[in-house]
Amino acid sequence: MKYSLIGLIVFLFACNNQPDKNNETSGLATIAAPTQINYKLLKDYPHDSTSFTQGLVFSNGTLYESTGNPEGTLNNGSWVGTVDLATGKQNKQAMLDAAFFGEGITILNNKIYRLTWQNRKGYVYDAASFKLLNEFSYDHEGWGITHNGKELIVSDGSSSIYFWDPATCKEIRRISVQDNNGLKNNINELEFINGFIYANVWQTNDILKIDPATGNVVGRLDLAALKQQFPELNDASESNKVLNGIAYDSSNNRVFITGKNWSKLFEIQLLN
Repeated sequence: MKYSLIGLIVFLFACNNQPDKNNETSGLATIAAPTQINYKLLKDYPHDSTSFTQGLVFSNGTLYESTGNPEGTLNNGSWVGTVDLATGKQNKQAMLDAAFFGEGITILNNKIYRLTWQNRKGYVYDAASFKLLNEFSYDHEGWGITHNGKELIVSDGSSSIYFWDPATCKEIRRISVQDNNGLKNNINELEFINGFIYANVWQTNDILKIDPATGNVVGRLDLAALKQQFPELNDASESNKVLNGIAYDSSNNRVFITGKNWSKLFEIQLLN
């Protein structure tokens, strides 16, 4: 009887210590579904379709772009430079060797911060002269980068977003991007707009609006209709001609968007 009682106690203890699957997902129930973000198309501009766009920034009245150099794809290299909105013509300023795959850029305190993909190496340039000021390294892939005025904000293609000290380019903290259905992976090019992180999701037509304090997705901008309106932006391969590139002009409250090897760049206004 003694052993039976002990066995019963062990059994009940084991049952009570099994993982609670309901608790694993209960946190998601508290996250509201993202609201739909509406937009107004203001204007379209020409864009060089040989540019494999990785980063887009609007600063001091000038549009800056960075590109990658995918093997076997029609492209014009990995460069950072300025782009004339009216013509789409680039002024390439900082080229990378073919061994390096360029990724996103941002401009903070008159410095351009540039990432590379799998090389785990970044560069800092003077924004006026494009003179190389510094190089740095990181321990994950580099995809998108923006800033909130104090910290650099970086993505690596996962559901993680990293906050870096701009003086050292070292991680301060990180968040996980999630909505009411779970983690959101493939977070790509980033832009900080009115207190929120806006992010392209690789191989989709979505731009997510992310709360930087929690990582929760609070809004979703679906640009599938834009690609239907301009069929030349589509490609049979999902990895080509994908939406990538967000730049915010805070002075005029307008957003520029484009994609990899797109022949168009668009000026839109977010309506909510």
